[in-house]
Amino acid sequence: MSEKARGKKRLSVWNVGAAVIFVLFLLFFIYPILNLLVSAFMSGGSFSLAGFKKFFNPDYYYSSTIFNSLKVSLSVMVISLLLGIPFSYFYTFYQIRGKKILFILCLLCTMSAPFIGAYSWIKMLGRNGLITNFLSMLGIKVGSIYGFGGILLVQSLKLFPLVVIYMNGAFSNIDNTLLEASENLGCKGVKRLFRVVMMLSMPTILAAALLVFMRAFADFGTPALIGEGYTTFPVLIYNAFLSETSTDYGFASAVSVIAIVFTGLVFMLQKAATSRFKFTISAMHPVQPKKPRGIRGALMYIYCYLLIAVALLPQVYIVFMSFMNYNLAGVRQPGWSLDNYARASRKFMLRSIQNTLVISVVALALIIVIAVVISYLTVRRSNPFHHLLDTISMLPYILPGAVIGIALLGAFNYPIFNNGHFRISGTIWIMIIALAIRRMPFTSRSATATIMQIPLSTEEAAISLGASELKTFVRVTIPMMASGILSGAVLSWVSIITEMSASVMLYNNKSITLTVNTYAQIVGGNDGIAAAFATVTTGFTVVCLVIYLLVSRKQKSGIGF
Repeated sequence: MSEKARGKKRLSVWNVGAAVIFVLFLLFFIYPILNLLVSAFMSGGSFSLAGFKKFFNPDYYYSSTIFNSLKVSLSVMVISLLLGIPFSYFYTFYQIRGKKILFILCLLCTMSAPFIGAYSWIKMLGRNGLITNFLSMLGIKVGSIYGFGGILLVQSLKLFPLVVIYMNGAFSNIDNTLLEASENLGCKGVKRLFRVVMMLSMPTILAAALLVFMRAFADFGTPALIGEGYTTFPVLIYNAFLSETSTDYGFASAVSVIAIVFTGLVFMLQKAATSRFKFTISAMHPVQPKKPRGIRGALMYIYCYLLIAVALLPQVYIVFMSFMNYNLAGVRQPGWSLDNYARASRKFMLRSIQNTLVISVVALALIIVIAVVISYLTVRRSNPFHHLLDTISMLPYILPGAVIGIALLGAFNYPIFNNGHFRISGTIWIMIIALAIRRMPFTSRSATATIMQIPLSTEEAAISLGASELKTFVRVTIPMMASGILSGAVLSWVSIITEMSASVMLYNNKSITLTVNTYAQIVGGNDGIAAAFATVTTGFTVVCLVIYLLVSRKQKSGIGF
């Protein structure tokens, strides 16, 4: 090969694309995280451990945040698995009537911001809640919805559908001949469920457990609203960085570093556990669902539909609240009207909708382009550098949104990044960057899984007919990846629209979104207006759900990491 040919190969479009993506990650992710790490160990321009000493100082009780976050995340993970696995098992192995509707409602349960559920449960089971007052009239006292119990209730009902989505795919891939063989050997019923079905599904169970753990760990809105002093890492970071009295960036950075170490350890433990379950299954004979009969069948129906009804209750109640009459003091009045929406329009409603659309569309476009290129480079042009890009793109998956938010603010809060030509901090662009980085893993994993299933011979055939590699990628590979790309993109889109922990640290009145404005109205005590914002936000997630269903065109869907 001549020197000119070798130079042309080095400067191919794929090498240039990989270099551009690496530079973007270097500037907008690696540099902010490194700057955060440096800030955590600096005070007054010199090395200091003041932030860490403050965190572990028994006089402040900040170190209890570790226990609180661990207790919440592990408890939510366990409850979500206990709720989601039986639901998915009944859904997959039995002919439940209304399965399609059940699955759609299950998806709808998780496609909204968790703090909206927290707010709704407060209005129903809080000190002056609708259900609380009704039961009080009957002489029944309800325990407190606030604190650990409330967080556990809200997050578990919000996150168990993620387990269902994962487990539907895992259960569907089990070969029925394995179940028949185990039954012939005397392993039946519950014993077969735990000894065969669960063990075959263990990699997916661990992946679902990690996803639920990370989502619970990173949630800011739920503990901030319903925790009442039960502080978790995102709340502590927010309070340290955006305190009403003073800003302690060093302490907030130190807490962020501790959170990074904590989630990193959990991620490695999950990976180590998953490595013990390496096997392949060829589902040549899929499971044939049976008809539920007798008392067991009735209990299955009751479990599935009652669980979905309870999980959907907060969203339904929020919609009703949005049409209730409230006076200017926020007191419930008789009758129904559209006044809440009229008042919401005067609280930056249109601006919030516009910003939400702009941020979600631009961020999603960046996600799709970068994720598709990375997946192609990782699978079709595998080398250490491309795998490094894939690893970097996955790192935000284990980082709380509050950490990414404070890292970007700290990195781009300098004059060089805030002049008239290159202003990022305080603009809509810093939110786009944060959300694109944070929600890319959904599309990246989905695109990678899809391209791995596409035969390489298809692309080779196109090239042999005279098409260039780039043209083959655009005209052949991407269309064949379309379903996986769009499925992952819709999940990324939903996550962007409902994002709270990073957005609440980065927004201002010009870049405020629907989710942030909803939270602001809740904190401000504007119940009717808050309900109107929450309903509009839920409407956006319903649109996402419809698109997701049109794209997938099947009942059983699952996207693994």
